[in-house]
Formats: sequence, C-alpha cells, structure tokens
Amino acid sequence: MSKQAIKTDAAPAAIGPYSQAVRTGSFIYTSGQIALDQEGRLAGPGIAEQTTQCIINARSILEAAGSGLDQVVKTTVYLDDMENFAAMNEVYAGFFTSPYPARSCIEASRLPRDVKVEIEMIACL
Repeated sequence: MSKQAIKTDAAPAAIGPYSQAVRTGSFIYTSGQIALDQEGRLAGPGIAEQTTQCIINARSILEAAGSGLDQVVKTTVYLDDMENFAAMNEVYAGFFTSPYPARSCIEASRLPRDVKVEIEMIACL
C-alpha cells in the first residue's frame, strides 16, 4: 500500500523530519498537533485556547487531505496535567458529533514547546 504526505499552509509546518499527516489507503494519520497558529505563535496560555487551536490545526490538515472532523475515527490527546481534562473535554466536545471518535487521553510529563495539550487524529476519507 502506498503512502502520501499531506501538507497545508493552513496549519503549522512540521518542525522536524515528519509530515503533518500521511494518507495511506482510505485513512489519514495526523501528526500530533500543538497549539501553534500558522505563524508558529502559541494560541494562548489556557487549556481551552490551546485545545481549540490543536483541533483547528488537525481539521485544516484533514481537509487538505479530502477528509474532515466528521470522518475522524480515533484521537489521542496528550495533556501536561490531567487536572486539565474537564476543560479540554468541554472544548473537544464542541467539535465532534455522535458517533464520537474513539479516544485515548494520556498525561505526559512534558510536551513540545511546553504546551498544555497535543492531539493526533486518524480519519477516513
């Protein structure tokens, strides 16, 4: 099965040897998205602003691949502190409808650029 890198200027550029997303078959796998805007600025200090920006970034990448949030089947959310779970979950819920994607949520000791949240997604076409 072949794979294709997905790239869009509507989300922050990859800052290392990885793709914003990879499409293989009928699935798109995004890299973890942190709360940076297109110019590389942090969206804000709070978990709500950061969660919103992560999802906006992932949505832009999925749309560039011909998919969207309504096609997401699995997400993984990394939090710097599980105390932020409720606030993250409130924002997250505003972007998805039933049937909701499967989800894992993990507390990580440290995230890139010391953000509060990082989100990756798997979607179908």
